[in-house]
Amino acid sequence: MRTVLKWVGRILGGLVGLVVVAGIVVFALATSKLNKTHDIAVAEVPIPTDAAAIERGEHLATSIAGCVGCHAEHGETDLAGGLFLDIPGFITLYGPNLTPGGVGAAYTDEDWVRAIRHGVAPDGTALIAMPSQHYYSMSDEDLGALIAYLKTVPPVDNQTPEPQLGPPAYIAAATSPDILPVQIIDHDAPRPSVPEPGPTVEYGEYLVTIGTCRDCHGEELNGDVLGPEDPPASNLTPGGELAGWSEEDYIQTIRTGVNPAGRELQEPMALVAEVMARATDEELAATFAYLQSLPARETDY
Repeated sequence: MRTVLKWVGRILGGLVGLVVVAGIVVFALATSKLNKTHDIAVAEVPIPTDAAAIERGEHLATSIAGCVGCHAEHGETDLAGGLFLDIPGFITLYGPNLTPGGVGAAYTDEDWVRAIRHGVAPDGTALIAMPSQHYYSMSDEDLGALIAYLKTVPPVDNQTPEPQLGPPAYIAAATSPDILPVQIIDHDAPRPSVPEPGPTVEYGEYLVTIGTCRDCHGEELNGDVLGPEDPPASNLTPGGELAGWSEEDYIQTIRTGVNPAGRELQEPMALVAEVMARATDEELAATFAYLQSLPARETDY
């Protein structure tokens, strides 16, 4: 009996040892990826200074590209930073203060392009959860307008905490490229041509892409599982929740936060809808036209 217990103890001890070694390996790999510097040459983007371009940049930041969803407190548009992801034991992320009272004070035009389009900080390290894989499709004209606006926002004195990563986040950083989008961008790929603005499928695809809808709703937009306390993201194809909706239903849902069945949108979509509600009717009509043009896919959760 003692011999059996001795061997059981040795086996358990060995398993514990393997877990410790595996943890060390994962931590080292994740740390290596988090600290790696990326030498990415960025294409020059003209930065306009006229009022119309700056107004376009503000519109992109506050209603289309969703910058305020991560870089401002709930309901604010000052881009002074704020908590945007908090999963206890996993990860806590704050969107940095983009105003001249924060990182905006030191960012050059090239730094802005590298951060937004390539997901890389000025020191060359990867930005965590920065949706640059979607912003890469943003036109030079829109990116220039966005940067022009960011350079004009009033300074706010607000310092946001550094990211807090728990063990699961280190595992994700070591094994999944999604948490560090710089790893999944083809940085030399030509950017898609941008269609003329209008309530069209083509323009809707552009808005859905730079609006980062796929971050929550999945690459096929047929739904995805989010955080442990959040409801799943809906299937936005005609095979999902939007089946049978009219364009008016869609726009009304975004504007009011209540769907045609009378149900209030839940977080995080409720916050997203607050941002999207600042879009024009034409822009919302375009996104609806694109979503309706997709194949009717089964919900992916």
